[in-house]
Amino acid sequence: MTIVTEPQSWVLIGIFATIMLGGLTLSTNLIMRTVTASISGVEGRLEGKIDGLRAEMNARFDAMGTRIDHLDRDISAL
Repeated sequence: MTIVTEPQSWVLIGIFATIMLGGLTLSTNLIMRTVTASISGVEGRLEGKIDGLRAEMNARFDAMGTRIDHLDRDISAL
């Protein structure tokens, strides 16, 4: 059995810590990219739905404005 001297122990600890820190950094970056892409997709879909609702509401307001204009014209005719 080989006896590990003190400098060898510290080198192994340093290498292990470096590998663990590198793995943590890599996984953090990958998770952040995935989360950012997911949020961007949800944001795009939500923006599309809001734009659709905005168009529908504007169409309904225009229709109500037209109805009020016709009602005003009919009342003026009386």
